[in-house]
Amino acid sequence: MGLRYPADDAGPGRASADEPTAGEIAEWMVGELKSAGILRQEDAVRYIAEHFGEQFIYVNENGNRSIGKEVKKAFRKLHGGRAAWERDGFFWGWT
Repeated sequence: MGLRYPADDAGPGRASADEPTAGEIAEWMVGELKSAGILRQEDAVRYIAEHFGEQFIYVNENGNRSIGKEVKKAFRKLHGGRAAWERDGFFWGWT
């Protein structure tokens, strides 16, 4: 999967390039989803941990690494119902 990395410069509401926000991660997720049409959770978790930080990842009740609640909340707000979660495949699809 050709995941794209956002620019390294500090954006609005961001103290520095070293401090990403949940909203910025959600923007990245929506961009990936629109571009590829699909975003697999395992790919997103790995990319977020490596490029934005482990603080945006948690271990869920099933023992799996998952995207943090604040990121998912921002993601839902940004996609406005255009992303559909495929529970069996663990991915989002753009509708």
